[in-house]
Amino acid sequence: QVQLVESGGGLVQAGGSLRLSCAASGRTFSNYVMGWFRQAPGKEREFVARISRSGGSTYYADSVRGRFTMSRDNAKNMAYLQMNSLKPEDTAVYYCAASYYDGTKRVDEYDYWGQGTQVTVSS
Repeated sequence: QVQLVESGGGLVQAGGSLRLSCAASGRTFSNYVMGWFRQAPGKEREFVARISRSGGSTYYADSVRGRFTMSRDNAKNMAYLQMNSLKPEDTAVYYCAASYYDGTKRVDEYDYWGQGTQVTVSS
């Protein structure tokens, strides 16, 4: 089992920045690919970003590429999502998740999920 707890959400104006954090506990953090997903009201949960076990490789959804940066610190059992140039359409609950699978952005291939943190971007 891996327990994940997100933090860092909040209300920000368009063009602003936020940094989300995901604290992991339980099994060896570095064994997992980590991902960030988001879910807006009335919409399905969607992939945002993922990072490899070592942190050496990242992949982003087209909608956030160039604005968001995902990182991890395996020594601290932490993952992060730096969000810059935020837009109102980025408003959602953001979830971090852990997966055994390499290279996936499928919700059903992530085994462990946090409770989510709300991000609201005002225009």
